[in-house]
Amino acid sequence: MNWKRKINDALTGATGFQIERVGKVGSAASATTNRPAKAADDLVRPPADPKTDRLLVGPVFVLSPVRSGSTLFRALLNAHSALHAPHELHVRRLTVGFGTSLAENAMEALGHNRADLEHLLWDRVLHRELVKSGKQFIVDKTPANAFAFERIRACWPDARYVFLLRHPASIARSWHEASPDKRTPEEAAADALRYMKAVEKARRALTGLTVHYEELTADPERETRRVCEFLGLPWEPGMLDYGPQAVIKKGLGDWKDKIQSGTVQPGRDLPDPEEIPELLRPMCRSWGYLPETAGPA
Repeated sequence: MNWKRKINDALTGATGFQIERVGKVGSAASATTNRPAKAADDLVRPPADPKTDRLLVGPVFVLSPVRSGSTLFRALLNAHSALHAPHELHVRRLTVGFGTSLAENAMEALGHNRADLEHLLWDRVLHRELVKSGKQFIVDKTPANAFAFERIRACWPDARYVFLLRHPASIARSWHEASPDKRTPEEAAADALRYMKAVEKARRALTGLTVHYEELTADPERETRRVCEFLGLPWEPGMLDYGPQAVIKKGLGDWKDKIQSGTVQPGRDLPDPEEIPELLRPMCRSWGYLPETAGPA
């Protein structure tokens, strides 16, 4: 293969260009290379005409860390006749590319930048799910949305937010137990804390309702009534017996449908203060799970 290298070196020296092998069509490398990047932050802006640019009205976003009971919460909300709470959709990961400068110029003439087009796509995907359900409002509970709350706020200025919190040490323990071969208890605590910090940042920036997992499992009627009041909906007893629902879970590398049904069960006992990792103590204080005077941070 030396002759190919020599020819390429000569071509580079003479023209400034070189020949590279193109990845196979459909290959993982090619797909990664050709995937359009998410729109830059400086392009993000609210819709120019909300009534025209958005199909959804008053979407609800549950912002929570991983392993905080959001799947249970989703099932309770989905049991309401006006709320459609599908599995995690990750729509903020959907990106848009122009493909050619002609397409980019055409969209610019219409007043759209890349972020605008991504917002149109996200709104359409969620609206399609809502229309298929026959309900009034959609609920998205994807935990990673906490990292992009500013983008979500820009996309849907009329969105409503519910913050679901759980004892930080319980979250970390559950995150470790979910994949003990992937992360140590210490790694689980550090990784889960990223989500907690993102949720706390969103809580400080947005107006919404805070629900604690422990209170939800202890008195689901009281807490679901609070949620319904916040959303301007009448409470429905069926929310407490949410019946069979499809829950998407990831296992063994594949997405699988599992059927869950029943009523809310009490949560685990809270960790003792001395069991709380030092890393999580500040967040425990912020969320009211640990007195301000309980040990060093």
